[in-house]
Amino acid sequence: MQNKQPPAFFATRFWHKEPRGEQLKDELVTCDVCPHHCHLREGKRGICYVRMNHQGRIVLTSYGRSSGFCIDPIEKKPLNHFYPGSKVMSFGTAGCNLSCKFCQNWAISKSREIDTLCATAMPEQLAAAAKKQGCKSLAFTYNDPVIFMEYAVDTAIAAKALGLKSVAVSAGYMCAQPRIELYRHMDAANIDLKGFTENFYHKICHGQLQPVLDTLLYLKQQTSVWFEITTLLIPDENDSDQELHKMCQWIAENLGQDVPLHFSAFHPDFKMLDKQSTPLATLLRARKIALGYGLHHVYCGNVHNIESDSTYCPSCGKLLIERDWYQLGQYNLDGRGHCLHCGQRLAGRFAGPKENFGRQRIPVSVE
Repeated sequence: MQNKQPPAFFATRFWHKEPRGEQLKDELVTCDVCPHHCHLREGKRGICYVRMNHQGRIVLTSYGRSSGFCIDPIEKKPLNHFYPGSKVMSFGTAGCNLSCKFCQNWAISKSREIDTLCATAMPEQLAAAAKKQGCKSLAFTYNDPVIFMEYAVDTAIAAKALGLKSVAVSAGYMCAQPRIELYRHMDAANIDLKGFTENFYHKICHGQLQPVLDTLLYLKQQTSVWFEITTLLIPDENDSDQELHKMCQWIAENLGQDVPLHFSAFHPDFKMLDKQSTPLATLLRARKIALGYGLHHVYCGNVHNIESDSTYCPSCGKLLIERDWYQLGQYNLDGRGHCLHCGQRLAGRFAGPKENFGRQRIPVSVE
């Protein structure tokens, strides 16, 4: 059994030194986890806040510390084709390696207070708690598992030992080698494709588009990870027909027609309080464009619209999974994910009888 007390500093792998002199105090240490490549002097933290230069090496300061734990429906991640209706235990830490002006979880992702990490749990404790609660999987979410990847990886290993799946909910903003290390332990992911122009990423997120596309290509071409994509549509920022056409065409040509795409409604938050909420008409317009490029599974999120939140057979067009928010209605799949109307297998991960955890959100404690 692991020590239940989290370490103050957890050693990490993906960094290198850049000598600036013969003395340690004159050296910079560069973090190689994400494209920011933060150059840090002794005691300084990176953009993410949780990785820092401690005694000439990059350490993780949030290992074993969390902003809380909840049992959610898997559809909330959102994952609509990964064991539908099942329970997932969600947790995150603090900090983030992007600075999105519209962040919906800014109290966590932009926190600079250690008090945000009020709950502690080592990987084996997390896995045991999820198993006890009857969860199918664990989700690394709220902020981005990229910045606490060592904690996420160790938890995923502990989860696998108990027969649980692991899910990364991420913006996909990371470098090639840590990407391999993280995703070889993940069973599923939802990647937040925030827009489809470098200008949007630079101006609104303080990042770059290409590394995110590289993550999506890597997941498709070199892993067996089941992944879905979410794009939050912000009025007059990333919702133009031109941008949506380019994005949907790229997804169809590079990732295939079966990857689920979620268009989600923006609500004013953080540093974008002057924007109006995204109207349903915008989401439905985006969905129509995506379907026009042959994408089979396109959803509208953060709005109440049963038709655009439900799953249909790409072969016969019949309703397969009806969703009312996170509550499942009609369910016309067999235990292995085949359409009960025509026998076509639905893309995704399915096993056993229908589950229906529903719209619950249950805070839990981990001991």
